[in-house]
Amino acid sequence: MDESGKETAIMEMRLQVLLPTGILVNERVIKIIAEAENGSFCLLPRHIDFVAALVPGILSFYPPNGGECFAAVDEGVLVKCGHEVFVSTLSGVRGTDLNQLEALIDERFLDLDEHERKARTALARLEAGTLRGFKELQDKK
Repeated sequence: MDESGKETAIMEMRLQVLLPTGILVNERVIKIIAEAENGSFCLLPRHIDFVAALVPGILSFYPPNGGECFAAVDEGVLVKCGHEVFVSTLSGVRGTDLNQLEALIDERFLDLDEHERKARTALARLEAGTLRGFKELQDKK
């Protein structure tokens, strides 16, 4: 409350970027910019509660004292609930050089997605072959 007894608006959010191995970011911020499948979006403290599936990209956040901070994040989920914003992702790196962070995303996160796609395709082939084998065994009975 302010001096007149009126409630003052909260103009900050708490951002936490959570990795399987720990917390990458745990800060008060006034603005967050992230990237989902359908494009970039901005969150401000009075934004409605929100959930988004993130794609590999740059997460920008702005502390109350000014400046701009960055983190490269892999696929993940962002949840805004009240004045708390949680980002859960498998990997992420904080940095100040945008070019370096974008290169990291291309090399590490997007390349990993391609390896995962190939592994899933190989697994699907194995599963299909196993099911065909079982079907052949059933047909012989």
